[in-house]
Amino acid sequence: MTVILPNSPTRFVRNAMEDIGMITALDEMLNHQIVDTFATAATPDHSWTEKIWTAMVRKDGALAIDFGLGRYHNRGVMDGWAAVSRGGQQWTVRANRELRDDPLVTSVGPLTYEIIEPLHQVRYALAPNEHQPIAFDVTFTSEMVPFFEDRHRQREKDGFRVGSDVVRYHQIGVPSGWVEIEGERITIDPDEWTEYRDHSWGVRLDVGAHNADIRPTADFGDARFGEGEFILVWSPFMLVSPNGEKVAYHFYHQVKQGRVFYSSGYRNHPDGTQEKVARVRPELRYDDATRRLLGGTVHFDMLQGGTHSVEIEVMGTSGVHLGPGLYLGFDGRKHGSWQGELTVEGEAFADTLDRKTLERIRQLRDCPIRVREGDAVGYGIMETIIHGAHPDLGLTAANTLV
Repeated sequence: MTVILPNSPTRFVRNAMEDIGMITALDEMLNHQIVDTFATAATPDHSWTEKIWTAMVRKDGALAIDFGLGRYHNRGVMDGWAAVSRGGQQWTVRANRELRDDPLVTSVGPLTYEIIEPLHQVRYALAPNEHQPIAFDVTFTSEMVPFFEDRHRQREKDGFRVGSDVVRYHQIGVPSGWVEIEGERITIDPDEWTEYRDHSWGVRLDVGAHNADIRPTADFGDARFGEGEFILVWSPFMLVSPNGEKVAYHFYHQVKQGRVFYSSGYRNHPDGTQEKVARVRPELRYDDATRRLLGGTVHFDMLQGGTHSVEIEVMGTSGVHLGPGLYLGFDGRKHGSWQGELTVEGEAFADTLDRKTLERIRQLRDCPIRVREGDAVGYGIMETIIHGAHPDLGLTAANTLV
C-alpha cells in the first residue's frame, strides 16, 4: 500500500513497507547506489551531513560575503547562514527548519541555494529580512573544474568510533550580482572579486550538542576542543602568470601538540590534473591580541620532488568570522540542532577586532589574501586557528582563544 502526499507537485509517496524508505522525485532517476530509496542515508548516524559553503571576497579586502547550507538527513533538519563583513563590522543571519518531505528544496527561511548548471554555475541568495539589514543575490561561475580533497577520516580519541568520514570537493570561480548593506546596494563586479565554494558529505565532526553520557575528547569539534596547543590552516587560492596560465592551490593542515594529524594539499591545473603535496610548511605571522593572520610564506614540498613557495599578503580587515555561522558552536547553538518548524535569527558586531567580541565569535574567519609565486600573482582566502602559546611566533598563552 502507498500513500500519496496531498498538495505535492512532485508526488512524494510514503511506502507502507517500513523497511523501505519513502519514494521521492529523486527515485525516478537512474542514480541509485544502495538498496533503498533516496529517503535513506547509507548510515543512521546522527552526524551524517551534506554541506554547502562559499566565501566571496573583494580582492582589495574591502568587503566579504559567506553563505552556508547544511542538510542533516538523520536529524530531520536543514539549516543555513549568511554573513557580510565590511572592515571590522559583521552582520549574520541564521535559519533552521524541519526537513519535511521534500529533499529537492534547498532553501531555508530567507536563504536560497540554486544549482543553475551542475559543477559550473550556482546561485546563493539572502532575501531582505527583518533580522539584519543585509541581503544579496550572487551567481558563482567556475574558473576551474572542481577538485577533491583527501578523504577526511578521523577516529575519536579512544580509537573506536569513526568521528569523521567526509569527502569534499572545492571549486574556484567568480561571483556576479549584488549585495545590500543598510539599504545601500553594491554591484559585485567579477573582475574585482574572487570566490571559493565547497560541497561535502558524510559523517561530520561537530554536529549537534555534545551527548552528556559520552566521554568528552579534545579532538577538533568535540566538547573539549582547544584545551591544548592546536594549529589549523586551510586555504584555497589561484595564481595567474603574465602569460595567462592559471594554477590553483588548496591545502588543509592541522597540528596538535606539535604533531601533524591531518594534511591534504594539491597543486591543481585547469585541465583537471593534480600534483600532490607531500608536506606543507607554513611560515606565517599572527597578531597576539587577536590571533589574526598577518602574512608570511607557505612552502609546498611536492610528492614528485621540488618545492613551491608562495608568499601570503593579508588584504584589508574584512573577512567573515565563521563562529556566528555555528562553526565550533556559537552562544550554545550547534550545527544540525532541531529548532522546530522554522527559526530565523541574527546579530551584528560593530568591531570584530574587539577582544570580548572575539571570545564570542572565535578567531576562525575567511581572511582575504593576495598570493605571489615568482611572477604569478593571485587571490584567495585563508582560515586559521592558532591556539595556545607559541613562543617562536611571539604568541602568549594569556591571549589564546579558540
